[in-house]
Amino acid sequence: MLTGTAKEATDIHQSDNYLILRPLPDIQLLKEGILKGDIALLSRAITLIESTHPKHQALAAQLLDQVLPYSGKAMRIGITGVPGVGKSTFIESFGMHLIGLGKKVAVLAIDPSSNISKGSILGDKTRMEQLSVAPNAFIRPSAAAGSLGGLTHKTREASLLCEAAGFDIIIIETVGVGQSETEVRNICDFFLLLMLAGAGDELQGIKRGIIEMADGLVITKADGSNVQKAKAARSEYARALHFLPPAVSGWHPEVSLCSSIDGTGIEAVYAMIEKFRQHQVSNGYFDLRRKEQNLSAFRRLLQETLFQNLLSRSGLKEQIAELELAVTEGRQNPYSAVMDIKKTL
Repeated sequence: MLTGTAKEATDIHQSDNYLILRPLPDIQLLKEGILKGDIALLSRAITLIESTHPKHQALAAQLLDQVLPYSGKAMRIGITGVPGVGKSTFIESFGMHLIGLGKKVAVLAIDPSSNISKGSILGDKTRMEQLSVAPNAFIRPSAAAGSLGGLTHKTREASLLCEAAGFDIIIIETVGVGQSETEVRNICDFFLLLMLAGAGDELQGIKRGIIEMADGLVITKADGSNVQKAKAARSEYARALHFLPPAVSGWHPEVSLCSSIDGTGIEAVYAMIEKFRQHQVSNGYFDLRRKEQNLSAFRRLLQETLFQNLLSRSGLKEQIAELELAVTEGRQNPYSAVMDIKKTL
């Protein structure tokens, strides 16, 4: 059964997404499939919410409203780190450990998009060979596609669908550390920062702002001849964290070591996350953080929608194009150009 009119149900919807949905999906069918843990329908639902087509967006809003009461029970873990730190390897080892504990694990892996071709490799399933075939795991690679914060525009919404599908742990892997990477903090319960040892000046190799928002740090590749370097790095980061202002919740970020190859330290990482969860739940900050995230998501989506609606106004795109040319050629400064647009509005 398809939604909408017969014509709408057979439309071929062109979209700037890498996947195109056709025909229009049955929202009730998607909801029932998600609640039963049907991975195929969960994947289709995520494709729906990622679509930029107006008809898809309207259906996505309906679906999210219907599954909302069944979400919110999972632990959302955001994972980021410097290039080469081994995020995918760590996530596979960590995910397999969680599955061994009887958990259902969903991984929303964000791949960087090329500024030139706008394409992404989306190769996380090939990098996580064991986890990708585990019966209680779900890996969904998505393209960042120009989004700030190391996330896609709909990562939060995708995590809600995964929660409704019964996943206990939602792991969000971001594209890497950068100035805008901090947006991940707005959709996860625990922000885990992966670091390398022996990669130069330990405290200058990453922006302080990222460290200040991390709920926990893990020094990866702590095996073989690198163990001593990893221990030294742990001591340095522990000292650095000691001088940072304490979190409002009273949580003090911890630094741990692990080897994704032999699994050493993986259990300790999960113990740290559980300790954090219990601390936040006991003092009420877990729910408070979720409420703040909901409000942040509303404001972000509102800004995006208002911006798109403004651009659709007759003549505004043309005016912006003219002003962009004037600014580029140095005939007008950016500030006065924006003021010209403000007068138009």
